[in-house]
Amino acid sequence: MYLELLSPAKNYDQGREAINHGADAVYIGASNFGARVAAANSLEELEQLTRYAHLYHAKVFATVNTLLFDNEVEEAVKLIHQLYNIGVDAIIMQDLGLLECDLPPIELHASTQTHNASLKRIQFMEKVGFKRVILARETSIQQMHEIRQNTSIDLEGFIQGALCVCYSGQCYLSQYINNRSGNRGCCSQPCRSTYDLYDSHGNLLRKKEHLLSLKDFSAAQHIQEMIDAGITSFKIEGRLKDMGYVKNVTAYYRQLLDNIMSQRTDCRPASSGHTEFYFMPDLEKTFNRGFTDYFLQERKPMATMSTQKSLGKKLGSVININYNSITLKSHESLTPGDGLCFFNDKGELEGFLVNHVQGNTFQPNRIPTGLTIGTILWRNNDQAFEKQLQGRTSCRKVDVTVVLSDTPDGLQIQLTDSDGCSASASITCPKETAQNHQRALDQIDKQLRKLGDTIFQATQIVNRCVQPYFLPTAILNDLRRKAVAALEQERISQHLAQRGKSAPLSQRQANTTPYFETQLDYRANILNHKAEQFYRRHGVTELEYGLEKTLNYEGKALMTTKYCLRYELGSCLQGKNPSTPKQTLPNGPLFLHNNKNWFQLIFDCKKCQMQLLPSSKKVPF
Repeated sequence: MYLELLSPAKNYDQGREAINHGADAVYIGASNFGARVAAANSLEELEQLTRYAHLYHAKVFATVNTLLFDNEVEEAVKLIHQLYNIGVDAIIMQDLGLLECDLPPIELHASTQTHNASLKRIQFMEKVGFKRVILARETSIQQMHEIRQNTSIDLEGFIQGALCVCYSGQCYLSQYINNRSGNRGCCSQPCRSTYDLYDSHGNLLRKKEHLLSLKDFSAAQHIQEMIDAGITSFKIEGRLKDMGYVKNVTAYYRQLLDNIMSQRTDCRPASSGHTEFYFMPDLEKTFNRGFTDYFLQERKPMATMSTQKSLGKKLGSVININYNSITLKSHESLTPGDGLCFFNDKGELEGFLVNHVQGNTFQPNRIPTGLTIGTILWRNNDQAFEKQLQGRTSCRKVDVTVVLSDTPDGLQIQLTDSDGCSASASITCPKETAQNHQRALDQIDKQLRKLGDTIFQATQIVNRCVQPYFLPTAILNDLRRKAVAALEQERISQHLAQRGKSAPLSQRQANTTPYFETQLDYRANILNHKAEQFYRRHGVTELEYGLEKTLNYEGKALMTTKYCLRYELGSCLQGKNPSTPKQTLPNGPLFLHNNKNWFQLIFDCKKCQMQLLPSSKKVPF
């Protein structure tokens, strides 16, 4: 079983560093139609990245995962053909209308935006030709087991990053508020805003809190369980994050997966090479809002209501404050320029900077008025760590055996790597018997090991020449460079030769597998006639177009979420409260208010879900 670490890439540079830090695959936006409109890349950049990734037999997945209007379908199909032609390994897509189009023989991955939250949905995706589904973030480990036992499709699961509070593909809040559709790559993230909470009598229950903002996701403690449940691709969220995040988080999970695989005989990495790191990865030292494992196991508190900003790493508590310095009880070292933060007596996140450090005592740029003995401090900007990440932080190499041998009129080098790929290069040259045999052998060994900035590392040098030769350094260097170039091309060619073999074209053509429902509403996200044609071909008799097309929001759920505000605040109607209830809420309707917008919260306790609907009145009570 091959296990794939899948990292995000905003651009070519981040994609290259993700590969350098051990990613088996990267996902990246193309020039258009990606669900992160601010992370688009040219075909030239993508071609450059695919060539680099394929050197390691790593993969590149391009995101074409927005919903399409009719006038965009043809352009999207053209783009997919271009992506296939430059070597991209798979397309991550949302709009099922594309399955009605003439696509190249490339793997298709069903984006998490296609709402892969049920076994029936995933079984359908497999039958219509998807090679992989990206599971909904809400999927539990128990559900993963069930899905794996009843399908053979590749399963990809999230392991790290920001959480959407709504089921992916089922959120229309940004579209409603700002006319910026998350399904079209333009989410304005209104879930991170502050809201007031009211009951049906107009009583203010919570004021200006981030009531829909979740902590960041981390499955670091559950990777072994996810492997056992059938997950083979482990996805890091973050195509809009910075380079430091990509390096740090990729390195962390590379080490974690390698450690797990070293203790198992049933799995191995999905790409080649071994990576050495020049820093200690730490998930808490790059952007995070605190961590939750979400619904992998049982439900638990998961919101970060006081702030939507990064907390960083918890340092410890304040044990002394004087007129110009603070003493902290912590095992962490501070550096001038560090950014620290704490929650003040209003529950707000407040920050300040470190100017001078002496042991655990430091002088800040100011003494915050709300800081008291016992206050917990976090570091959300680690200067030393960030400086480390700006330098060279990893080295990824593929082992090769180098064999030097005679030819009738010169020499030949053959390189064979740890994957069994082999290539050779020959050169015509005079061969003069060396006077000092051992010195000549040592010189040849030294020069052939100089693989420098290539992806290769020589683990064995075999000299099969009939006798030791005196060989000029220039001849050996030229021969080595030619052999390396030939092996690089051979690795890329072998990778591309395997690329189209698993694309299930026959399943996609003339497929009439019935969908498990015959009536679909706006949540099917149909914006074009090809998508309508797809669902009708699969037995759907009644359907609605999506909200981005109709703009008819009345009575429509703008969010459907497994997150429950009642549970979070300790007032679950089923009595399934966290151990420390925060507030008793009335049993009647609840409303959220943000700027001019009012929303009603609907609680479906049978499904353990919450919905957010636009209020039909400007003031609903």
